[in-house]
Amino acid sequence: MDRPVILVSNDDGYRARGVHELTRLLSEYGDVVAICPEGPQSGKSMAITVSEPLRITPVDDYKDTEPGVEWYHVNGTPTDCIKLAMHTVMRDRRPAMVCTGINHGSNASVNVLYSGTMGAAFEGCACGIPSVGFSLCDHSHAADFSAMRPYIRHVVELTLRYGLPEGICLNINAPKGPELAGMRLTTACRGHWSDEYTARTDPHGRSIFWLTGSFINEEPDNPDTDAALLARGFVTVVPTLLDRSVPSPLQPDWLPQLDLTF
Repeated sequence: MDRPVILVSNDDGYRARGVHELTRLLSEYGDVVAICPEGPQSGKSMAITVSEPLRITPVDDYKDTEPGVEWYHVNGTPTDCIKLAMHTVMRDRRPAMVCTGINHGSNASVNVLYSGTMGAAFEGCACGIPSVGFSLCDHSHAADFSAMRPYIRHVVELTLRYGLPEGICLNINAPKGPELAGMRLTTACRGHWSDEYTARTDPHGRSIFWLTGSFINEEPDNPDTDAALLARGFVTVVPTLLDRSVPSPLQPDWLPQLDLTF
């Protein structure tokens, strides 16, 4: 039997440890094609490159350590990687699944909106391909992903077997640590970032701002959100809609009574 083709990308770049953990694991289930940014692209969401030409470059660095994995890097965003992949090397071999990550750092709660890793998963979903983004709540370059392996395997096996509903991808996050409490299907925590920038001065005396900030959980008493479950050691699975429009009725109760016809 032909093995399924699994397309992989990330936002930490093709050298990141997390994506190599993912490609090695996925090679158990299919032929893996990894097309990742040539450098870090965190926070790019679904941004695409419009003012510069894109290049897709084969990578031979991992032939010995990851035999059978086909590697490329792109001088663009994670979404560029998926779009360009579908236009070039995947043109005649449609992926059975798109997997992104493993991201170094949480993409839970509102972070899903900023994440380049999830942006690539959204693009796979937009192409009609079952897509899953994986993240570990550890920003270290040397992060240990081993505790996630059985959970990734479980999700990949089920997704390859049953697929996902149209227009829905999965945002999966795991807490840092050698032991995990299990995996739960849940919803994203309502939250936001505060004090997001610190003011500094560059060597020339000019004002600059550096991204920082603290996450504010807006529902700290809810034990069932992704943030609460991660804090208790669970891997969280949040089904995430590609379509962000408001569902019917077209004028819900909370919408001011305005005449929106024109």
